[in-house]
Amino acid sequence: MTATADLTPRQDGRRFVVTGANSGVGLETARALAAAGATVVLACRSIERGAEAARTLVGDVEVAALDLSDLASVRTFAHQVGDVDVLVNNAGVMGMPFTRSADGIELQFATNHLGHFALTNLLLPRLRDRVVVVSSIAHRKGDLDLDDLDWTRRSYSGFAAYAQSKLANLLFLAELQRRLTAAGSTLRATGAHPGSTATGITGHTGNRWATAVGGWGHGLVGMTPAQGALPTLHAATRDVPGNTYLGPDRLRETRGRPTGVGRSRAALDAELAGALWARSEELSGVRFGWGTS
Repeated sequence: MTATADLTPRQDGRRFVVTGANSGVGLETARALAAAGATVVLACRSIERGAEAARTLVGDVEVAALDLSDLASVRTFAHQVGDVDVLVNNAGVMGMPFTRSADGIELQFATNHLGHFALTNLLLPRLRDRVVVVSSIAHRKGDLDLDDLDWTRRSYSGFAAYAQSKLANLLFLAELQRRLTAAGSTLRATGAHPGSTATGITGHTGNRWATAVGGWGHGLVGMTPAQGALPTLHAATRDVPGNTYLGPDRLRETRGRPTGVGRSRAALDAELAGALWARSEELSGVRFGWGTS
């Protein structure tokens, strides 16, 4: 498969923020964008790991601290980052034992959805082009219970919580584009997923068997991070309509080149998307609009 840099149009004069850019798909997304002439902000929980990753890139690269599971960190980053052309909401955690965030919210929902929800809305006044939401094939197994986001009634499963957060990503994508269109904004929201890609995201399950099987499976059949970054890069740089969702085109969306892909019935539920948005505003204290929070 052709290298990501060779498939990314020139991005000279454009500024991108990529969350979780110190490893995996995020790092390869940043690498391709920087090679294409963009200024890229690596938004990472660890400044040290971000700086280490930045040393492997060629181009105009910045590193900034961002812990998406901590809404105070999200606000600090959003207020300091400046103007941005494209925000790539890539960072994520997967299959973790039950943990609460600094704000008391189940960690996967807090990191994968709520932190990105807050970041996006806080950055709207300074965004010039688009938001890219990175989801997963796992969203198809997601069951979003807005009355039990903390799994107090349901039996907690790390992978079920991950699927819930990835479903939330796609509901957020659709509702964000609906609101942008209704507001007469030229900004657009696009989405992507990396298929089966060999990264370290399965390394924090707390279950040695699940971690080993996940890592072995992705390593055996998964694409490289550079290949897995292609749908995100297309969503970030190509002229595609708002609410477009891209993923690999072969083997049940696990491998191949970027193409438009489908979503689960739940991900297309406009009423659920609106309800999630309202709940996310309540939990984050951040609302849609230019300069409102």
